[in-house]
Amino acid sequence: MTRPAVPANVIRPEGPWTHRDVAANGARFHIAETGDGPLVLLLHGFPQYWWTWRHQLTALADAGFRAVAMDLRGVGGSDRTPRGYDPANLALDVTGVIRSLGEPDAALVGHDLGGYLAWTAAVMRPKLIRRLAVSSMPHPRRWRASMLKDVRQTAAGSYIWGFQRPWVPERQLVADNGELVGKLVRGWGGPRLSEQPDAAEAVARYQQAMCIPSTAHCSVEPYRWLVRSLARPDGIQFNRRMKRPVRVPTLQVHGSLDPVLRTRSSAGSGQYVEAPYRWRLFDGLGHWPHEEDPAAFSAELIGWLKDPEPDR
Repeated sequence: MTRPAVPANVIRPEGPWTHRDVAANGARFHIAETGDGPLVLLLHGFPQYWWTWRHQLTALADAGFRAVAMDLRGVGGSDRTPRGYDPANLALDVTGVIRSLGEPDAALVGHDLGGYLAWTAAVMRPKLIRRLAVSSMPHPRRWRASMLKDVRQTAAGSYIWGFQRPWVPERQLVADNGELVGKLVRGWGGPRLSEQPDAAEAVARYQQAMCIPSTAHCSVEPYRWLVRSLARPDGIQFNRRMKRPVRVPTLQVHGSLDPVLRTRSSAGSGQYVEAPYRWRLFDGLGHWPHEEDPAAFSAELIGWLKDPEPDR
């Protein structure tokens, strides 16, 4: 287990939040937190870290919530472990952090890979999840079926197939100070991403964070498991486990211009939810709705979290 030297101005910048480490599931995780009230735990995706939720942290705190954004295993300021990057274990990281924060439950908000883990945690530990909000990620069974049966989704997710090569993806991600990370973030976003005043700063931060030793390897390992386990007993068992319905109120958000996860792939995930379910499609946004239009995303999320009777 390694904890590399992390540039403080990148991973732990000053702001209206506090930074600390919490122990969970055999590792230590960096979190940024602010506000008081019911816990909302925010899970980032690839190729980002907690900073992607900077707008939602303050918006949720102002709305009366305890907002916490964590760095996933192997990313940002969290531990780099030699193994443990399958979705079941990563989901246990998430639920372990909830317990370590001393809360009985949490509303989980996940984007991209963080959304995949949010779906998983809601199935594995339903008593710890109060509500579920997922952005830019279909239900794991829906994702699996789309990647295997939908030719267009298979092509859109070609980067995942590229991650199966040994060492090459890691070298590409850190080459030229993380230039590929910047290309991915800009290329997957819609036209409004470049209009955000802090977009260039955010991209630079993601590039710097990816260049922290071992981060690139840890970032692609979950995707290697997703593909390599398709025909293995552990992958088949996980897919069967995810047949259990989600029994907490669920909000699913998607950008209509998302080039890597098609709207058709995400739509239909509600069939796995046996609870109030709301689908929200943001027109004109790409893969990063919470960064491309943070005000609209935060308003949708907070309104849903405060709704005592979320609609189906």
